[in-house]
Amino acid sequence: MTTDAFLADCRARLAFDLLSNTWNAVVLWALRDGPRRPVELRERIGGISSKVLTETLRRLQFNGLVERWSDPDAPSRVEYRLTALGRTLLAPIDAVGAWAFEYGDEVMAAQEAASTPASQLENGFSDTG
Repeated sequence: MTTDAFLADCRARLAFDLLSNTWNAVVLWALRDGPRRPVELRERIGGISSKVLTETLRRLQFNGLVERWSDPDAPSRVEYRLTALGRTLLAPIDAVGAWAFEYGDEVMAAQEAASTPASQLENGFSDTG
């Protein structure tokens, strides 16, 4: 891998952009067991608004990770499912989740330590900007 590997238009950057959106990985993970209707996804995920779920599903569809299916007999019945490409992201999402489970407490402790007033002064930060 060259030093150019993380330029704005590189493929690695594209993958990081896909995973950096909080809801992308969550929605992909929620679809891992099969197709779901939007209301089922909202119940399964929790904490996501209809608007944000719709935007996320459209973004994932645009990127070829999710497909939308509507029942020809009941056009208002819509389901979303992972594409083959979307399934390939489950392993990296699982790996990041395992990392977060193992090291999340350490990250949160570092954040807490860095946000204390004494630490901010030591590092040249202040509340006054």
